[in-house]
Amino acid sequence: MARPARLAATLTLAALLSGSAVAQETMDKPMTIYAAGTAGGGVDLFGRLLGRYIGAHIPGKPNVVVQLMPGAGGIRQANFMAETAPRDGTAIGIFAGGPILEPLVGSRDPGYNMSQFTWIGAMSKDVSLCLALATTPFKTIADAQKSEMIVAGTGAGSDTDTYPLMLNEMLGTKFKLITGYQGSQQTIMAIETGEVHGRCGWSLSSLKTTKLDWFRDKKVNILLQFAMKKSPELPDVPLVLDLVKSDEDRQMLELMLGTTAMSRPFVAPPGLTPARANMLRRAFDATMKDPGFLKEAAAMQAEILPSTGEEVQELVAKLYATPRPVVERAKKYLKQ
Repeated sequence: MARPARLAATLTLAALLSGSAVAQETMDKPMTIYAAGTAGGGVDLFGRLLGRYIGAHIPGKPNVVVQLMPGAGGIRQANFMAETAPRDGTAIGIFAGGPILEPLVGSRDPGYNMSQFTWIGAMSKDVSLCLALATTPFKTIADAQKSEMIVAGTGAGSDTDTYPLMLNEMLGTKFKLITGYQGSQQTIMAIETGEVHGRCGWSLSSLKTTKLDWFRDKKVNILLQFAMKKSPELPDVPLVLDLVKSDEDRQMLELMLGTTAMSRPFVAPPGLTPARANMLRRAFDATMKDPGFLKEAAAMQAEILPSTGEEVQELVAKLYATPRPVVERAKKYLKQ
């Protein structure tokens, strides 16, 4: 190649690289993490944990704040993300698993479709628990099959409301649901004061971060695990999938429990550009390896077993592709 041609090629490459650098995604506005829970609850704590570190991994290093948005077990926040939140990456949210399945199996249309959201990643893989205060008569799930056990719920669509109803139908338990508590802290108070016996639908990670002494000092009896696999920390506590008798029950539970494989999920509204979505996802991935983040998570007793945004997006798409007969059966169970 002649020297002028080589020079021209070099200048062209330099221009392209320069243009690529100029075009790099940068966040030049503050970010807000909307946490669908109350102050001090698991959703709030994990939202704030991410908020303290993710900004350092986003080009532009934006300031990140956390805003609580409780209500209806997370459905209020999901509706906000679907309809109102800005679609430029400045708004992301965290909630429990209930709102993910509500459009599929809920008794009403919540006005959104989670498969259309932009999934950023999930911090862990978790199990959800059914538990009772140790001073109550409820020591095993068999006790809840013999006597009425009062449990606290946080609203339609939340695990706390759906799991007790499912167990009553599948296992013959006698759970009485008192719903309407605003979040974890309110359910804790209700358990402590004897207003309710316990709660069904409380993630192990949330229990350990909000009431570690309950778990560590055996102040609660854990009756049942809701997950695809048992937690290694609870080898003697039965798994709900091992107790159901029919294939139909198992298939429906696999739909309902799919979200345990994406615990502490973070999501952005629909409609983000691919470049902006990729920026947030890679920042999330980097945060999950941040030494400061991991040290603080360990201090919180939070197990970090992350999934990428792409993995969560695929999992949610599979949940939303569940055959209609399975979905309709689930809806019948939950139409109460």
